[in-house]
Amino acid sequence: MEQPSRAIRPHGIEDARKLATEAARVAIENNGQNVLVLDVSGQSAEFDFFVISTGTSRRQLHAISEQIDDALEKGLGDYRMGIEGYQESSWIVLDYGSLVVHLFDEETREYYDLESLWADGKRIPLEDLGLTPND
Repeated sequence: MEQPSRAIRPHGIEDARKLATEAARVAIENNGQNVLVLDVSGQSAEFDFFVISTGTSRRQLHAISEQIDDALEKGLGDYRMGIEGYQESSWIVLDYGSLVVHLFDEETREYYDLESLWADGKRIPLEDLGLTPND
């Protein structure tokens, strides 16, 4: 039985997982490093998944964020609810309601260490999502 999503847009955990999988795929295809999918549905009533990725430059972070937007909108019909950090480009946050994508430069990712902050979340192996990591 599918667990209902407790997120802002309650389309169900499987729909949120599809969004997370697609966002992770796009990050990998755009050479994002250390791509991580984290199920935080048990810890948050606001969102179900995080996708976290590291980029090596401002240009790469912008490209990843734009490609994720394009893929989720055109491929899955989901529209971004908000974006933060695009101009600064050391941490770009894309908010899709049930999914939040965090794109970092290496230093900022290490500093904020979301993986430790959300350590109770369940890490989803990329292979379980049909993805192959590129690092």
